[in-house]
Amino acid sequence: QVQLTESGGGLVQAGGSLRLTCAASGIIFSIYHMGWYRQAPGKQRDLVAAVTSSGSTNYADSVKGRFTISRDNAKNTVSLQMNSLKPEDTAVYYCRAINTRYWGQGTQVTVSS
Repeated sequence: QVQLTESGGGLVQAGGSLRLTCAASGIIFSIYHMGWYRQAPGKQRDLVAAVTSSGSTNYADSVKGRFTISRDNAKNTVSLQMNSLKPEDTAVYYCRAINTRYWGQGTQVTVSS
């Protein structure tokens, strides 16, 4: 049974930082490209950052220079370090094994102004 479990969300003031972690089980984690997505109320779910199986990364323009995605294949985890947070970063954040049906349940990030 595949499980992706996010943790690390919460409430933070603008300018602060949070680190999200997604722990995977039931899959051969190292072969999957992994992504972090977010969905704000009334908006579509968008890709924020991705890391390939070989470790290459890419980011949405809105988070470049502020967010860093990383993976640890030994621990089957993918993380998203979020710095200089803005109120517009408020959303539910999901991890996903890209191009699969495997999603986490989401973790809420709220940035107050």
